Amino acid sequence: MENPTPPSGRKLSKVFIYASIIVGIMVVLGAVFPDRFGQVTGNVGSWVIEYFGWYYLIITTLMVFFCIFLIFSPIGKLKLGKPYHKPEFRTISWLAMLFSAGMGIGLVFYGAAEPIQHYMGPPTADPETDAAMVEALRSTFFHYGFHAWAMYGVVALALAYSQFRKGEVGLLSKTLRPILGDRVDGPIGIAVDVLSVFATIIGVAVSLGVGTLQINGGLNYLFGLPINIMVQGIIIAVVTFLFLISAWSGLSKGIQYLSNLNMGLAGILLIAVLILGPTMMILNMMNTSTGAMLDTFLYNSLDVAPLNQQKSEWLEVWTIYYWGWWMSWSPFVGIFIARVSRGRSVREFVLAVLLVPTLVSIVWFSVFGVTGIEIGKTVPAIFDMNAETMLFGIFNELPLSMVLSVIALLLVSSFFVTSADSATYVLGMQTAFGSLQPSNKIKIVWGIALSSIAFVLLLSGGDTGLAALQSAAIISAFPFSFIIISMMVSFYKDANEERKYLGLSITPNRQRMKDYIEKSKRERAEEIKAEQEADPERQ
Repeated sequence: MENPTPPSGRKLSKVFIYASIIVGIMVVLGAVFPDRFGQVTGNVGSWVIEYFGWYYLIITTLMVFFCIFLIFSPIGKLKLGKPYHKPEFRTISWLAMLFSAGMGIGLVFYGAAEPIQHYMGPPTADPETDAAMVEALRSTFFHYGFHAWAMYGVVALALAYSQFRKGEVGLLSKTLRPILGDRVDGPIGIAVDVLSVFATIIGVAVSLGVGTLQINGGLNYLFGLPINIMVQGIIIAVVTFLFLISAWSGLSKGIQYLSNLNMGLAGILLIAVLILGPTMMILNMMNTSTGAMLDTFLYNSLDVAPLNQQKSEWLEVWTIYYWGWWMSWSPFVGIFIARVSRGRSVREFVLAVLLVPTLVSIVWFSVFGVTGIEIGKTVPAIFDMNAETMLFGIFNELPLSMVLSVIALLLVSSFFVTSADSATYVLGMQTAFGSLQPSNKIKIVWGIALSSIAFVLLLSGGDTGLAALQSAAIISAFPFSFIIISMMVSFYKDANEERKYLGLSITPNRQRMKDYIEKSKRERAEEIKAEQEADPERQ
């Protein structure tokens, strides 16, 4: 099909209008009635987790095995784009952007805090024992590993294939055309895109609020600055200014440079703590806990612990909550990593998305989790600290504590800016008819709106407001899960038909492949001619 051009002009999309109304109503309710808002969303979120936890475990596990299937299937040979498309970004920058958009700030925030919390309250072992330490790391690896990235990967894969190979505009609704046909151009498509925008806004607003709290907590621990709404407002204002500059500079500059900076700072911090911390214990526990995760992978992927009260309650608070949380983030992360993955093969994409972030997470949580637990054993006050300041408390017990803390603050801020920058691009793209180059004005409007939402939530209830939006994210994930399932079916249907047409197997049909490449070359020549006719100066 021909590559459709998003509508131009100043006309606002219906997706923008409807999503703005819904988010506006939620923000007003959250600001005027923060306690009631938090109570209602919390109750609904708890209901979803309690009655559909089994469903979340099943569909996330299916996504993992669907991705594994694609790695070994002939479908993996298909390119996310035309045969002449080359990767837009260097591999190292591409991997950095995948990771920064997906989980960057979460690794810093929970790097030590989550393993410590599992150590104090493990799923099955007795608290504060050797068995609890293994379970703490195994569980953290599990939460930040294959399942999370399979969710992101499925959404990104369907979108990238639809957009770059089939010529659709960059809207999630268009990925469903193989099963819904032209109905994706009507109310059904608008509903899908509004839900995607809503989930993105909710997820990013919570991230900005959490990032603000951690920066405020770090400044309080290091320099004695008070923890209050005024300081948090200044933090949001400064970070907003920085990520708007990045957003204005464009995707290939701002986000790419920030992502590379993130990886550099994270690498420095990781190596420093590995050397200064209990190095041999870290390496040994990394091996043991990785083995424990792989050994129990299938069981823990499906276990809802109906006969184990301790684990059942733990699952509701942690695993099932995480699956809903990652699902609510999948539109944002999926759309972004799809945008930066043109020219990659399906197999290359899936391998990178599943393996690289999972391996980095294993190393990261091993270093910070083991260091935190070992220090906490000798300095019990560490275990009583909140998540915002725990990392800085651990650094205080290591050599070069001030240097490590400053690097951590810079890293949190850089991840903060990258996530917000990525979000403004994704929201701009989704509310500008799927344009790959949304205008700077649209991105700036969304950037200011996101920061305003985060500030209003902190102003109206602090942690209460953030908890309410986290519950809202879980709620939004439930209907979106059906969209993800539809995207999987739609992608497979379309990709498998093309695989058959091209004769892709262990030995591909070379003549059909040659014909397809020639057809693609003609399409590319027509694209170049159209671009030259539209802009004579490019000739």
